[in-house]
Amino acid sequence: MTPVRVSVTPAAAALLRQLQAEHGELVFHQSGGCCDGSSPMCYPRGDFRIGGRDVYLGVIADVPFYIGGQQYEYWQHTHLTIDVVPGRGGGFSIEAPTGHRFLTRSRLFDDAECDALAAAGPPPRGPQSSTGAATSPTDA
Repeated sequence: MTPVRVSVTPAAAALLRQLQAEHGELVFHQSGGCCDGSSPMCYPRGDFRIGGRDVYLGVIADVPFYIGGQQYEYWQHTHLTIDVVPGRGGGFSIEAPTGHRFLTRSRLFDDAECDALAAAGPPPRGPQSSTGAATSPTDA
């Protein structure tokens, strides 16, 4: 069985459900760039365009999760857990007005997980449908 690359804490899942009820479908993007550095950012699905270099890691609480291609190269041996903590991040993530911010916790995959991931091949890049199949950029 292929290890899951990204998961979510119960507290973060509850906040995501609240945000989905208010804003509709969402998307997560983990970058390594400016603003909040490597903070996970959550956006209404149509407000963030997934690029062909972004790597699809999976779905958390019905929200697709992507990571920037360059950041993935650094973190490909790492399991990510999305959590939520009190406070405000400095970015544009949709949870900012709630007084909370999403946070990425991480751990290295163990040897068996690394072997299973290598056998499965690299995760897909670019926009994905809810089933994980590639879509055109306008479908993201």
